[in-house]
Amino acid sequence: MALWVRESSFYKNFFRLTLLIALQNIITLGVNLSDNLLLGGYSESALSGVALANQIQFVLQMLVMGASEGLVILSARSWGAKNLEAVKKAASIGMRIALFVSVVMWILVFAFPHGCMSLFTNETRVIEEGAAYLRIICFSYVFFAVTNVLLASLRSVEIVRIGFIVSLSTLIINVCLNYVLIYGHFGFPRMGVSGSATATLAARIIETVIVVIFIKRFDRRLRLRLKDFFQIDKPLFGQYLRIGSPILMANLLWACAMGAQSAILGHMGEAAIAANSVATTVFQLVTVITYASASATAVVIGKTIGEGHVSKIKTYSKTLQLLYLFIGLATGLVLFVTKDYVMDLYAISSDAKVLAVHFMTVLSITVVGTAYQMPALTGIVRSGGDTKFVLYNDFIFMWLIVLPASALCAFVFELSPLITFICLKCDQILKCFVALVKVNRFRWIRTFATDPKNRDATENAAI
Repeated sequence: MALWVRESSFYKNFFRLTLLIALQNIITLGVNLSDNLLLGGYSESALSGVALANQIQFVLQMLVMGASEGLVILSARSWGAKNLEAVKKAASIGMRIALFVSVVMWILVFAFPHGCMSLFTNETRVIEEGAAYLRIICFSYVFFAVTNVLLASLRSVEIVRIGFIVSLSTLIINVCLNYVLIYGHFGFPRMGVSGSATATLAARIIETVIVVIFIKRFDRRLRLRLKDFFQIDKPLFGQYLRIGSPILMANLLWACAMGAQSAILGHMGEAAIAANSVATTVFQLVTVITYASASATAVVIGKTIGEGHVSKIKTYSKTLQLLYLFIGLATGLVLFVTKDYVMDLYAISSDAKVLAVHFMTVLSITVVGTAYQMPALTGIVRSGGDTKFVLYNDFIFMWLIVLPASALCAFVFELSPLITFICLKCDQILKCFVALVKVNRFRWIRTFATDPKNRDATENAAI
């Protein structure tokens, strides 16, 4: 079997989707980077408080992404079979789940901001800054959910440029308002972290408005309308739950694990919190192409199965794995070369800067593993129909190995933050061996009873 796909349309479609999604992601992360840079020049406590508060936003983000990924898996297959009604019904289900999650989190965070912050650290100044940020930013949760489900619906039918436009507008608005409100320029009050939260809330509202206007006035492919979100197809809902619930659970476990990682480092001092915030933000910025490749893979694999071309999947997945490795090596090199220059942008303590450079050195190695195993498992395996495997895999590695070992390093053996950080990131390499075996055994290829071209099929492996 050939390692490389010989169809030029495959590469054109994959790289077009990957680059456009990457541009969207890099601008979205630019919003977080602008918050980090502007708050990093304001005070280290403000930077640390917002960094930990954003762990709650990360939980919401992962749950909304889980709802969206289930939507994309079903919708991409329906798009491959040109069944737009099924895409609209899947969008309705995804929207209901995302709205439910965002409303629940808004209520919890608004009612208990200090309690939420105390889960991550016992530093009083950091908790106060983070709670002030949470009281405002929690109002953006519903807007964030609506925007991302709508963009996922459009992405499943290969409409991705609007995501770039939305993210660009959010970045511009957020940066301008951050500059004005954090420091009190142009006669505005000096609001600090509250100004940063207000800026992000305004940007989230505006991006939702932009997406809704695009769908109503300019979209000629999917043609979503408000009435589409009031209909529900019970058989499709049952299928969505079977496919999507493992993704939601996996994303929730992963988000909680990231929060636990931040809590472990958060109890090792302000320098460790600030260093982790800087290193993680830069890491996310340089790995946008990796996460975009996973999203593009989900559309490509799902659409191919929906078109009935299951025989192409093996060659596609082998080529994709090689592409992931090239992406990982390039990303690791960029992160390693730029790590020292990034520190000049931050007004944090010298201890935090040294620690951040060490953290980024570790990440420049582990990112190669991330670039391979993450899209291989969440892009290829999930979109092929085996959505439970990632749940089991993440639970074992993160909750049974990484977190217990890291907690022992930090609290029992009292090892340095660097050693603890290495322990926290080791799973990114270990998972590669699992991904290599899982993907290349090809037992993850499934057909669903609701597939438009497989109405009589059951949920048995196609290959």
